[in-house]
Amino acid sequence: MSIKTKIAAVALAALTVTAGVASATSSAQAKPLGWAIGAGIATAAIVGTAVAASNQPYYYGGYHHCGWSPRYNAFGQYVGSIRTCY
Repeated sequence: MSIKTKIAAVALAALTVTAGVASATSSAQAKPLGWAIGAGIATAAIVGTAVAASNQPYYYGGYHHCGWSPRYNAFGQYVGSIRTCY
């Protein structure tokens, strides 16, 4: 699953939970729900940032780290190098 999909899923879950809490605790009166929407957006932003920051094994500073890795045959003899990115 890509990071964008994870962020979207977390944002949708946070918005759903916030809407559920707001509807369960509110009475049957018409009143603004600005705080609930703001809390949902803030929660989605915080959780999305945490997910994005914790899941970056292939990038460091936005760039691939590539280098040359030696390859050996079954007898342990050097046969060449290949480019590997990590």
